[in-house]
Amino acid sequence: MRICVYCASSDHADARYREAAHRLGALIAEAGHTLVYGGGSRGSMGAVADGALSAGGEVIGILPRFMADLEWGHPGLTELQLVEDMRERKHRLLTDSDAVIALPGGCGTLEELFEAMTLKRLALYFKPMILLNTRNFYTPLVRFMEHIIAERFMNPEHAAMWQLVDEPEQVLDAIADAPSWGEDARRLAAVNAPRS
Repeated sequence: MRICVYCASSDHADARYREAAHRLGALIAEAGHTLVYGGGSRGSMGAVADGALSAGGEVIGILPRFMADLEWGHPGLTELQLVEDMRERKHRLLTDSDAVIALPGGCGTLEELFEAMTLKRLALYFKPMILLNTRNFYTPLVRFMEHIIAERFMNPEHAAMWQLVDEPEQVLDAIADAPSWGEDARRLAAVNAPRS
């Protein structure tokens, strides 16, 4: 599989986030999968890449040119693809991916996650989407998404678009066990009237 991982570049967050990212990268590589991520060398970005590389994995980074100019790219990747801007980066990350994993992160990580979620809701992306809930990071977000559903901005079926796991060791099983999401999901793009 080609697994897309969204994650942060901050070195200032709790070290347990980077430790979980490193373990996840190693697990992806040990299972024979390719890691595709944002191409950075620091924070959880660097950790997930280092984990995969330490286990002999293939790691593809997608990095905007301005970040390369700032020397933010990871120097040891299997392949580092330079793109013009953040929009192209997001498109390349998802293209041909077989799953998306969102690690804890800031506004960039959340923007990537919500774009992928929007595309899945519109039946333009069909693959599993896993939230790695290190230190309960995504628990408030999932509650908020449940509130969005309760307020009828999304349908109850949309809660099946993502799976929440607590440990890196649960991620690959969650990908394998994720419910199917096909083109018939497009009928759910519009919010349905409440069922009586």
